[in-house]
Amino acid sequence: MQFNGPDGQEDMPYLLTPGPVTTSRGVKVAMLADWGSRDGEFTSLVKKIRRELLRLAGCNDNYDCVIMQGSGTFAMEAALGSLAPRKRKKTLVLANGAYGERAAKILEKLDRPFERISLSDTTPLQPSHFTHVLDADSSLTHVWLVHCETTSGIVNPLGDLAREVKSRGRLLMVDAMSSFGALDINMPRDGIDVLISSANKCIEGVPGFSFVILKKDLLVACEGNSHSIVMDLFEQWRTMEETGQFRFTPPTHALVAFQQALMELEEEGGPSARLKRYKHNADTLISGLTKLGLVPLLTATEVSPVVQTFMTPRDANFVFSDFAARVHKRGFVIYPGKLTLSSSFRIGTIGQLTGDVMDRVVTAVREVLNEMNVRDMMPRDL
Repeated sequence: MQFNGPDGQEDMPYLLTPGPVTTSRGVKVAMLADWGSRDGEFTSLVKKIRRELLRLAGCNDNYDCVIMQGSGTFAMEAALGSLAPRKRKKTLVLANGAYGERAAKILEKLDRPFERISLSDTTPLQPSHFTHVLDADSSLTHVWLVHCETTSGIVNPLGDLAREVKSRGRLLMVDAMSSFGALDINMPRDGIDVLISSANKCIEGVPGFSFVILKKDLLVACEGNSHSIVMDLFEQWRTMEETGQFRFTPPTHALVAFQQALMELEEEGGPSARLKRYKHNADTLISGLTKLGLVPLLTATEVSPVVQTFMTPRDANFVFSDFAARVHKRGFVIYPGKLTLSSSFRIGTIGQLTGDVMDRVVTAVREVLNEMNVRDMMPRDL
């Protein structure tokens, strides 16, 4: 199967997902060499990556970065298992989508005390949703929230939420999986104590590892608190500090590719320039598909530039599996929706994508809808 995409995607479809994403040719080429995990050049590269991630997060010497093998959920469990209190104190999970609910599920599995505030996946988090709960219960010492919830594509107002959490003296943990590297984040400014993200989102690396950026005093204090050997943040950090190495075999190729991705992020102009490109991608896609009659889930003020959710047309001829397969044949991979109450599908706008690519996506969708004889674009679930 041949596709006619630029930027190294000639033989593969573009990944229109919130991660993994389409990567540059430079990132792909970086993985062609083999590296020894204990080699001095490789350990220096890992140290450089940790330092660069701290810089991107706006951190000073009071913070450090711990890299964990595995997907973003591995870092979530490592952070919660190492930092969430075991008894007497509790974690408050703020959830307006599947990934907030996943944090609660991890805490439940670990038998860590928590409370959960669950909102619909189309409702942005607001201080009014939780401040009264914190005021009423002093045992809620930790707060967990998701910055960009890719269940729907909604972006939560991180600055406003963080201000209310920190003004009440609580520890703030932020899932920035789909926002770090593009959306504006500064941990000291925003009062974020712990941030979790992964390689294969806005920094445009490949899957294979995730990372936790947090205050050093929290790292020191969490010694012995983890439920796990492999997901112990303290032990991972201590080994990296003492030897420069991972405790267990690292994803060498993914790390080398990530270093290339970091260089390309800087060459593009940093997170602000990347955000501008992503916003242009999102605007182009939303404008084009709404002209076809498809209905976006979120308003312009609610939606992030990471992933766009569209309501499933009520036309009986629209079957998502058929729709996605036909779009794939034209060179694009899209995802089904993850909404709890409504039928939908998602199209990512991050990765090595441009407005020209999004124009081609709109053309592909128009052709597929015509092929399937889909005429009624009104949402199936109202």
